[in-house]
Amino acid sequence: MSETTLTAQSVAAAHAGAVVFFSSASENTARFVANCQLDELNIATYRIPLRPADEPLAVREPYVLIVPTYGGGVVAKAVPPQVKKFLNDPENRRWIRGVIASGNTNFGEAYAAAGRIVSAKCRVPLLFTFELMGTPEDVRKTRDGLAQFFSHP
Repeated sequence: MSETTLTAQSVAAAHAGAVVFFSSASENTARFVANCQLDELNIATYRIPLRPADEPLAVREPYVLIVPTYGGGVVAKAVPPQVKKFLNDPENRRWIRGVIASGNTNFGEAYAAAGRIVSAKCRVPLLFTFELMGTPEDVRKTRDGLAQFFSHP
């Protein structure tokens, strides 16, 4: 099985930064990322595959991860298995620079827990959290925050 590899040399000059995201079949995170219109900011987006049989994603440039929180309130199950698999590749993990997480405030302390877990394990900042599909204000804050984040390498 081959990997999709995105190297810093081949793409870094082509855009200001990169966002890697995972979205389940509900497509909530995918819709949020689409609403951010990151291409207008010259920020590339790459999706972590949903199904294990799909070709794995390999990213070789600095990126911010956008991750939904799973587990229905159980913190131990907060990080989607596909995200764990992606980050278990040392090369993918070495390029992460920050994380943005979604969650459901109904789950109290487990709200956006995936972001806190990834932030702690990868030693990168948790940049922002939003609920479910996010609001227009969440989209604006994410766009502005990513534009600022990638303008200061």
